[in-house]
Amino acid sequence: MTINAHTKIGALLKQNPEALDAIVSLSPKFIKLRNPVLRKVIAGRTSIATASRLGGCSVEDFFNKLQPLGFEIDRTSTIQEATGISSVMPDFLKNCPADQITELDVRPLIESGKDPLDIILYKLKALESGKVLMIVNSFEPTPLILLLSKKGFKSFTDTISNDLVHTFFYKDSEAPLIFDANESLHLPEGKPESWAELLDRFKGRLETIDVRSLPMPLPMHTILEALENLPMDKALFVYHKRIPVFLLPELNERKLSYRINEISETEVELLIYKEQHA
Repeated sequence: MTINAHTKIGALLKQNPEALDAIVSLSPKFIKLRNPVLRKVIAGRTSIATASRLGGCSVEDFFNKLQPLGFEIDRTSTIQEATGISSVMPDFLKNCPADQITELDVRPLIESGKDPLDIILYKLKALESGKVLMIVNSFEPTPLILLLSKKGFKSFTDTISNDLVHTFFYKDSEAPLIFDANESLHLPEGKPESWAELLDRFKGRLETIDVRSLPMPLPMHTILEALENLPMDKALFVYHKRIPVFLLPELNERKLSYRINEISETEVELLIYKEQHA
């Protein structure tokens, strides 16, 4: 089997089960793949490029582990092409004095089970033009990067180690950061259907995923990858722990409709679908 940076982890494991031990040896973060339930959710939707970023290793590390197992390597697709993010430090960071960088460590919040979004947005809204916010985390916050890129922020990620990642956000204009999750709801034209009506409409045509047990940022990656293969006549039903505010603008960008059923502070259901037009 010939593999490249885009090859899914599930395809590797299906081709050669011994690939599981090889992958797990690359990073402690991959130990979750030994859980059959999590493996079923994650492996089929995660590429080597995405996994390498989440695990704090490189695509080349994957290739070196997998080649002895009989996999042929195709390096024509570069790491930058696979991930869409450059590893070259941008000018805004090279030329930024240390006293112009504000540091925010969100690891304690995440470890306590809290969502750091509110404090991140508070810091970004107060960020003056020409200054930089450095977020300290244990993983690269790709959903946040995608969201803020649409708001005019430049970013750069520096992986210090497997458990330490610095992500820099730069604001180069005076335009205020406007972000309201309530305004991002993408509803079809006409009278919106109720949650019960939508479930009835897609009865027998639901694909279900549960991302409640996945560490960030896997929930968003898992949902987006599931949507890539979602048939036009089906809807994706998602069990989540919270309203995925980073995901909503991305769904709007893809012209997908959705509804949110907030059961409690720690239990949320989503229904994502594409409207069919005559």
